[in-house]
Amino acid sequence: MKIGRQTLSAPARSGMITFAPRGHEGFWRADGSVEVSNVFLGHGRLLACADQVGNGREPELLHRVHFSDPKLFTIMTMINDEISSGDVMSHLYIEQLLDLLCLQLLRAHAATSIPISPGPRRGLSAWQVKRVTTYIRENVAEDIRLQELADLVNLSRFHFCTAFRMATGHTPYGWLTRQRIAHAKTLLKDRTLRIVDIALIVGYETQSAFSASFRKVVGLTPSEFRRRL
Repeated sequence: MKIGRQTLSAPARSGMITFAPRGHEGFWRADGSVEVSNVFLGHGRLLACADQVGNGREPELLHRVHFSDPKLFTIMTMINDEISSGDVMSHLYIEQLLDLLCLQLLRAHAATSIPISPGPRRGLSAWQVKRVTTYIRENVAEDIRLQELADLVNLSRFHFCTAFRMATGHTPYGWLTRQRIAHAKTLLKDRTLRIVDIALIVGYETQSAFSASFRKVVGLTPSEFRRRL
């Protein structure tokens, strides 16, 4: 990889990660066949995450070429899987994964160590929980973005995720999934409705994505659940 006048090289192996900080035009050359996934992370998002963890100093990332970070690689793999899934809830899931990616970059790959020192841990108040959960129930079939939910209670996306989990015991994504599955269980009692139609009603783009999510929560496929009613 060439950044400015500096040339960096390293052997390519499975599970390795390369990135160049903003302001540097990188040129990559790979000898041989390789498969890669790219994440372009806006500086504003990284800076917002740094502000949330209480440092207040603008982060500067190191140059890295084919380095090993199993945690970061796992997060990027999960992002890639969600992008490929076509699940209507993937946007919400990806938003939280990107926040985790920012945290790992700040913790392990900043030029200056950034201590994580958040303020007092507080969950949402009762009225905030009610506002968010009511919104989710009323829009259960929609493509709900994490930022939409955070805006309802005037919190940053990063703070909202932590506060929601403290208040409910679930991530926003997990709570939304359970609401959709609960609605689906009621709809499955109506045998005039096809399972593919129920999938669309509760917010899934495909029957396969709905079935996988339903089985993960209930332990049965929608067809098996219906037969046991």
